[in-house]
Amino acid sequence: MFIDELQPIFQEFLQHPLAFTGGFISGSLKLELSEDPLKTWLKKQGLTDFTHADSTSVIGSGPQSISID
Repeated sequence: MFIDELQPIFQEFLQHPLAFTGGFISGSLKLELSEDPLKTWLKKQGLTDFTHADSTSVIGSGPQSISID
């Protein structure tokens, strides 16, 4: 049962091991794509066409109200 829940993670790892590992490490270290040195490395790789929501703009914006019909 526990293995069934982890199966999608293992499939992604097996399909793209380097990208998965890099994403996992950068997420574990809480690196921002828009900050150096990661930003500089992405530019050198030619990967400057990414969209990334700046987390600092979300922090401190306060509660949001929603309406549910």
